[in-house]
Amino acid sequence: MKKSLLISLIIAAALSCTGCGNDIVGQTDTSAPSQNASKPVLSSGTIEASKPATSTTKTAATTTAKNENEKAATTTAPINTQAATAAPVTEAVPAGGGENVQPEAPKQEQQPQQQQSTPSAPSSTSAPSPSDYNYGPAPVQYNNAGLTYIQGVLIANKSYSLPADFAPGLDSNCENQFYKLQNAAAQQGLNIWFASGFRSYDYQAQIYNNYVARDGQAAADTYSARPGYSEHQTGLAIDVNQIDDSFIGTPEAVWLENHCHEYGFILRYPQGKQDITGYKYESWHIRYVGTDMAYAIHNSGLTLEEYFGIDSYYHS
Repeated sequence: MKKSLLISLIIAAALSCTGCGNDIVGQTDTSAPSQNASKPVLSSGTIEASKPATSTTKTAATTTAKNENEKAATTTAPINTQAATAAPVTEAVPAGGGENVQPEAPKQEQQPQQQQSTPSAPSSTSAPSPSDYNYGPAPVQYNNAGLTYIQGVLIANKSYSLPADFAPGLDSNCENQFYKLQNAAAQQGLNIWFASGFRSYDYQAQIYNNYVARDGQAAADTYSARPGYSEHQTGLAIDVNQIDDSFIGTPEAVWLENHCHEYGFILRYPQGKQDITGYKYESWHIRYVGTDMAYAIHNSGLTLEEYFGIDSYYHS
């Protein structure tokens, strides 16, 4: 019995020691894994020590680079946006501010300078010299048979006719002086334009006959010349603006009567002179005689007939 009891105690002690050893081994094993906790175990049972670290480093580097690029892009984007916005503003300043228009200003100031380069309009009582810009030379004289000249002035009225084949066209001096007159009027804000100039014998016949058919010959003779008796056939007469009584009293008509002589013209059929000239008042009809003669006739206050002492009526 004692022997059996002793054997049982020995076996129990042995079993107890074996359990303690297991506990110790367990503790030792518990500390070892703590050093390799982050190292994954491959299927072969070996431990990969370097790859996880490298992978983690590359990922971190990639993430860092990506973040840096995004930061750089985020930082750069506003700068590019501002630059793009600044360019249109810089270009828009001249257009919006009108700086490109300012150089045009001298052009407006050059007009008076150009006008100053030419002599101003002469006085109404003193004829300018031939060197003056506004001076108009005497008209060209022709030696055609049947023409009547008095002191170098070609006469065409109801008493003095022109040959049917006389067709000189508009006199060049008359035309040039008219444009000077027109420009001078424009500087005063007036609009004077060329309405009618040279008329041939045949064309005047058409006009006169139409008036006779409409109003009768007696009435037509007060405002229209018979063919061969019209000043327009001389190439020295010009009608301006409206060729009717609506032109009377307009600023252009008043200016024309007071200033046309300064350019070599006379108002051919003044108001109240119908019995002398043979025609009603025509505020639109001017006749070119040249500057010297125009001043002389204008300053005399006489019509062309009165100045030369001739009449104007149909003798047959």
